[in-house]
Amino acid sequence: MQIPDQTRPQICNLIGLRVANLGTSGPHLPRASQGEADNDPDLEMLTAQQVPRSIFLNFFFFYSMYQNSDCWIEHIQILKIIVEMFLPHMNHLTLEQTFFSQVLPKTVKLFDDMMYELTSQARGLSSQNLEIQTTLRNILQNSESVYSGHLHLVSDLLQALFKEAYSLQKQLMELLDMVCMDPLVDENDDILNMVVVIHSLLDICSVISSMDHAFHANTWKFIIKQSLKHQSVIKSQLKHKDIITSLCEDTLFSFHSCLQLAEQLVQPHAQDNADYRLFQKTLKLCRFFANSLLHYTKEFLPFLSDSCCTLHQLYLQIHSKFPPSLYAARISKAQQEEIAGAFLVTLDPLISQLLTFQPFVQVVLDSRLELPCELQFPHCLLLVVIMDKLPSQPEAVQALWCADSQVSGATTRVSLLKGIFSSFEQCSGELSLPVCLQGVRSKGQAEAAVTLYQHVCVHLCAFITSFHPSLFPELDTALLDAVLSANMITSLLAMDAWCFLARYIILFLGFGLIYSSDWQYGTAELCAHHVTIVAHLIKSCPGECYQLTNLAILLKRLFFFMAPPHQVEFIQKFSPKEPGNLLLWQYISFQALPADLRRQTAREVSRVCTAQCREWLGSSRTVGELESLNTVLSALLTVCSSAGEALDSGQQTAVMEVGSQLWALLNIKLVTGQPYVQQTLSLLLPLLGFFIQTLDLQLISQVVTLQTSLLKLEPPDHVRLAVLDFVSSVGKLFIPQAMQDKILPSLSSIFASLLADRNWLLEQHTLEAFTQFAEGTNQEEIVPLCLSSEETKNKVVSFLEKTGFVDETADARVERIKQEKGIFWEPFAKVTVEEAKWSSLQPLALHRNWPQSDAQARPLRKAGNLLAAQGFPPARHVSRFHWHRLEKELLV
Repeated sequence: MQIPDQTRPQICNLIGLRVANLGTSGPHLPRASQGEADNDPDLEMLTAQQVPRSIFLNFFFFYSMYQNSDCWIEHIQILKIIVEMFLPHMNHLTLEQTFFSQVLPKTVKLFDDMMYELTSQARGLSSQNLEIQTTLRNILQNSESVYSGHLHLVSDLLQALFKEAYSLQKQLMELLDMVCMDPLVDENDDILNMVVVIHSLLDICSVISSMDHAFHANTWKFIIKQSLKHQSVIKSQLKHKDIITSLCEDTLFSFHSCLQLAEQLVQPHAQDNADYRLFQKTLKLCRFFANSLLHYTKEFLPFLSDSCCTLHQLYLQIHSKFPPSLYAARISKAQQEEIAGAFLVTLDPLISQLLTFQPFVQVVLDSRLELPCELQFPHCLLLVVIMDKLPSQPEAVQALWCADSQVSGATTRVSLLKGIFSSFEQCSGELSLPVCLQGVRSKGQAEAAVTLYQHVCVHLCAFITSFHPSLFPELDTALLDAVLSANMITSLLAMDAWCFLARYIILFLGFGLIYSSDWQYGTAELCAHHVTIVAHLIKSCPGECYQLTNLAILLKRLFFFMAPPHQVEFIQKFSPKEPGNLLLWQYISFQALPADLRRQTAREVSRVCTAQCREWLGSSRTVGELESLNTVLSALLTVCSSAGEALDSGQQTAVMEVGSQLWALLNIKLVTGQPYVQQTLSLLLPLLGFFIQTLDLQLISQVVTLQTSLLKLEPPDHVRLAVLDFVSSVGKLFIPQAMQDKILPSLSSIFASLLADRNWLLEQHTLEAFTQFAEGTNQEEIVPLCLSSEETKNKVVSFLEKTGFVDETADARVERIKQEKGIFWEPFAKVTVEEAKWSSLQPLALHRNWPQSDAQARPLRKAGNLLAAQGFPPARHVSRFHWHRLEKELLV
């Protein structure tokens, strides 16, 4: 029986409905169909098996149609009816003899023919298809303006079209998910086809990223799944850089969207708030992308050499937009915690995975790395995170990060410690604000926010405690290099770490024998060794320069951590009796010595200094000899400021006499014309101020008179700071009525002049000195005379009340600091190597103080070579008075 092709589907549907309602009685098909089946042997067999005849007739009808049909759709429809309607009524024997033997062979052939036709007719989409999709997406994004408000007329059609496209892609991904590739069989075409499929879906992601989040996420999920499923055969064919780049871009885009939503939240805890729910959904999408990136990176890490820069930038970009960055979005504390807990935590294991990957090390520590202002702070935080992870890594991984390396002729990478100091130096804005970070939780104490300086310092010191002994040369080199930095705050950080190292090895004797290329030290011996090296470096400095100032501060601080026996050895090795050693004693605080040793050493230094001053006064007294005289005065000032009580009355009188005789030689013309004389004046003023109570009033009058005249000629800053130091001490002095007319007008003129100065550093010191003077003086009538203008009065009142001079909001302050950082962000200031105009500086020989044995001299030569590599350029004159001023302000 032949049925027209166009009517077969309708008949199938009609009969299918009738069979569904079929009972166990009465035929429901035309008699013609029954007649045709009367002589059929299969039907007779079925009848003999006690199955209702009506069912047999219908089954035979569909079976005939199934055998004679060539249409896929019709085949599938008939097969569906047979399976759903007839199989439940057949026993196992009937199934085996009739259905399985007659129907299934045709079904298998149908499936094979269908797959062959599909594969033979399947063709790739042309490149224009993706271009059309992208163009349509852009049109739809701007559809309201493009269609002039008529979009609603076609919106339903567009939505239906999108749903069909979504359904089609979903079914396609389900079909592709069933594909299996045997890793043992090398089928190049199949491998390339799968790679093309994955990258085509990657292109689709770029089109749908802003259209539907679920669609976008599911597509990415499929890409990652298929990449991992066929990893063994396609790993070398995939364009990993494209996948990582797209994944990072989508992660960053979702993160920015999340921040924008967080900024808009008015009620962050309102669970029924639609904006809050959207924020949570976007945050989950961020976490999904981050986890996908983490998973993909873990599986394909050996192939990601050219993607390390992208991963590095992703970390920096994310943290640059998140508090406490200066460039962060303004979001509430609750949203910060929610984002950090759900999304940022996933970046931590990503960094852990990359720790052992050398290309990532090269990218992060590249010596040529130059970052914009907003990424410098995140880079510093990244290096601290890496530093925290290294103690749990093998020695080889620690060495990979902590040792300098030259990868190629032009490419080098610095060590992690040098990178931290360099990056820290670039965070000037974050240090000056300062930004606050999460502190380290201490046992029994509440967690408190800390500044960036504290954060880096604490983590750096913790890292030092776990530093592998074989890497100690790298630690010494990095610390010394940072101490010699032109950036003061970086130098101080290195000093803090160095002092922690000295204190740690003293307190924890179990630290063992550590460091040296050829020989070893115990715990206290290492500290003494470091002090000796620093002392030799100071003596080898070619005159005044910032490196000398930094080394002097380090020497002073390390001296406190020396064991008393080693202090005695130091005094013997660098005896004050040797004139060349006074260069060191001007930088050492006598408070670091035990009481008896302090008294003995202070008196010895005082005796030597006063003797040399008298020797100079009795000589030709040339200006060229003032350099050595200034060294003597500086050492004498150190004794008076840190161990003045150790001097007996005779020595104090001797110091005053020497100071008075030297002052008598000074005049305005000599001071203004000779920088060395200015240095002498800057040392004499605080030295005389130390004995202000016993100085002759006539001498005090001469001093303030010369100071008044000198200020009118605008002397250098260090001279004006020395003037401040002296006049602040005058407040302790009772001035008789007969001398008030000679001293008080000059004092008021000095303070009025300095309070009006616009130099911010001098202004701060002037306010401090004036406050000290006003609190201690008995001549209260002079205080109003120092406040020469209303502006000066307001300045002093603001200082006393600690209200600040400028009313600046927190946001305005951040913006100002960002602008300042944008101007001064250059990471490494190039200090010009030029001689100071006032002197010809020559390096000092080490003479007999240099160790004689080669084993002892080798570490010193290494430090000396590093010093020479630094160049020790004689920078802007740094006076010894500046050092004394600075040492008072630094914590030991």
